[in-house]
Amino acid sequence: MSVLSDRDIASAMVAGRIKIEPNEATDLQPSSVDLHLDRAFRVFRNNRYPFIDVRAAQPDLTDLLSVADDEAFVLHPGEFVLGQTLEWVELPDDLVARLEGKSSLGRLGLLIHSTAGYVDPGWKGKLTLELSNVAKLPIALYFGMKIGQISFLEMSSPVDRPYGSQGLGSKYQGQAEPTASAFYEDFGSGRLTEPSGRARPAGEVESGR
Repeated sequence: MSVLSDRDIASAMVAGRIKIEPNEATDLQPSSVDLHLDRAFRVFRNNRYPFIDVRAAQPDLTDLLSVADDEAFVLHPGEFVLGQTLEWVELPDDLVARLEGKSSLGRLGLLIHSTAGYVDPGWKGKLTLELSNVAKLPIALYFGMKIGQISFLEMSSPVDRPYGSQGLGSKYQGQAEPTASAFYEDFGSGRLTEPSGRARPAGEVESGR
């Protein structure tokens, strides 16, 4: 794999292979594109369930909130919420992308993802952010601020089944708001089974992602 330079990113965007909307020329960095924070956040409500059950749909686990243009969303120390990029991103079938935080925000204690930094070929949608504050003080976040950067890697060949293809179980294709986990769907679909077809016992952990 090779990382696309600013020249290659710009060419891919002009050709329509990479789509980032909205986008300004000043967002293009040497090997990435700056992304901005949208106004929507999904906040966890800890009083509605005794615990998070990864096998069950828990529709009231989070609430969707929105801030006004100049209104601060205050993220307290140790707090975890879901946000999203202002930009809609689309990838072709021969590129993957990496989402990373801005160094200046990391130095303040803001993390923008824990595991969701990888974007599959064929992806279409806004990117959900896993926002957490590891500092000792609250951090104020604002609509439209720079929140991260996305880089692109060229694959050895186009994939046979891009993200969203039938049978892959892609859960988040086309998302336009911060989207809560749909991991529980894997249990109902039979994806969480042993190679022999034996269902994995409760409490037995699957290796890898």
